[in-house]
Amino acid sequence: MILLPTAYLGNIEYFKIFAANHDVIIDIHEHYNKQTYRNRCTIYGANGKLDLIIHIVKGKNQRKSIKETKIANSDNWQKIHWRSIESAYRTSPYFEFYEHEFNIFYNKKYNWLLDLNNELTDFILKKIYLNTRINFTTKYEQAVSVKDYRNYFNPKQNNNFKCQTYNQVFENKFGFIVNLSIIDLLFNKGPEVETYIKQTVI
Repeated sequence: MILLPTAYLGNIEYFKIFAANHDVIIDIHEHYNKQTYRNRCTIYGANGKLDLIIHIVKGKNQRKSIKETKIANSDNWQKIHWRSIESAYRTSPYFEFYEHEFNIFYNKKYNWLLDLNNELTDFILKKIYLNTRINFTTKYEQAVSVKDYRNYFNPKQNNNFKCQTYNQVFENKFGFIVNLSIIDLLFNKGPEVETYIKQTVI
């Protein structure tokens, strides 16, 4: 069994773990950690890598669990993120096939980060035809007997992830960028994502 953190539009390596396992566990009781993929994703914009960050409501007690982490909706982040996604992928081969369904997530108000992440993850798994069963922790697990990936996915660390290249919208400007958000692969590869993502087993 695999123990994962929640993720906002997780990267390709994150979803390869789903592809390689029938069951995964997402920890919803761990403390919220800043500057991780729990509340951000990286896409390929016109100027290269672009981080889309969801700001979190801050309070006196910062040591909240992921389950208790609230989204700061005052900065209109959904509009900003959707415009960035549109700008980055409007000319990609498959954006128009998924555009209207994805847009729903950016017009629905979310108060809790976990709710948004779970709905997006479920949606993407269906679109890439993965039937991985997701389980959730019932308490914080300090020491586990399963493979623990909670601290593996970090924007500041290079995990030496390797994959086959595929055509990216702005590749002619900055070259191929590895391991972006799963939506980069989805909008560029469409129905081929399932085959592509299963090519490397973790």
